[in-house]
Amino acid sequence: MKIGFIGLGIMGKPMVKNIIKGGYTDVLVNGRHQDVLDEMEACGAKSATYEEIGRQCDVVMTMLPNSPQVKEVMLGENGVAAYMQEGSMFIDMSSINPVASKEIAAVLAKKNIDMLDAPVSGGEPKAIDGSLSFMVGGKEELVETYRPLLETMGSSVVRCGEVGAGNTTKLANQIIVACNIQALSEALTLAQKAGVDPELVFQAIRGGLAGSTVMDAKAPMMIAGNDKPGFKIDLHIKDLNNALDCAHTVGAPLPMTAEVQEIMQWMHNHEGGQKDHSAIVQYYEYLTDIRIGR
Repeated sequence: MKIGFIGLGIMGKPMVKNIIKGGYTDVLVNGRHQDVLDEMEACGAKSATYEEIGRQCDVVMTMLPNSPQVKEVMLGENGVAAYMQEGSMFIDMSSINPVASKEIAAVLAKKNIDMLDAPVSGGEPKAIDGSLSFMVGGKEELVETYRPLLETMGSSVVRCGEVGAGNTTKLANQIIVACNIQALSEALTLAQKAGVDPELVFQAIRGGLAGSTVMDAKAPMMIAGNDKPGFKIDLHIKDLNNALDCAHTVGAPLPMTAEVQEIMQWMHNHEGGQKDHSAIVQYYEYLTDIRIGR
C-alpha cells in the first residue's frame, strides 16, 4: 500500500523511518522543514504536496500538534481530504480532543473515507526504537487490517472502542503521566530538603509499589538536571487542556489534573515551555531554592 505521512516533528520523523524499515517502502511525506524532508528522502521516502498525498495514497497518516492543525491539514481549503479517493483510509496519530476526532470522522464518512484515531504513548525514545503504545479508536475490522502498519512503529496496539476512544484513552494516559511527574518532583524535593540523596531514594523505591515507567524515565533526568525534551511541557499543557475540556463536557472532576496544569503553565510563563515535562521539578526548585541532586 502507498502511505502518506504528514508531520515530521520529534515523533513523526522516527516513526516514518520505522515504517520504511518495516517494509512499507512507498511512502510520501510532508513537513515544514526542508532539512527534515531531505533526511526522509535519504531514508527512502518522497516529499509530496497535500494534493499528491491525497490522490496517490491508500493510507494518509498524521502526527500533528493539536486539533486545529489536524482539521486544517485534512479539512481545510485544499486539505488532503479534498483529494482522497473513496475507500481510502485516514489514521490520525496526533493527540487531540476526542470530540474533534469524531467531527473529522463524520466529515470523512460522507466521502466514504474511513478513520482511526490512534494516538501514541512513549515519547521520542520509543518512537525511535519502534516500541510506542497505540491507543486506537475505530471499527474493529479496520484496526486489524492496519495493525501490521502500526506495529512497525509500536509494540502495543490496543483497540479502545469507536472513533474518539483512542484519544480519550490518551487523555487518561496524559493525566497519569503528569500527576506521576508532579508526585515524583515533590518526593525528590522532600528528600533533598531532608538531606537524603535523591539518587539513593530513587534506587530504593523504584522496585516497590511506587516504582513506575514514569519514575524510571524521569527521575534520572531530574537528578542530572537534564531538561532536553522528549515530550515538551507546552505539548503536555495542550493535552491537559483537552482533558479538562473533555472533562467539563462529560462532567468528570479532575482536580489533580487542574493543579499540575497550573504548574506547567507557570513553567511556560517562565521560559520552560520547550523543556521536557520532567522539568516541572524546576518549579519546586524555584520555591525551595535548591537543585535536585546537584
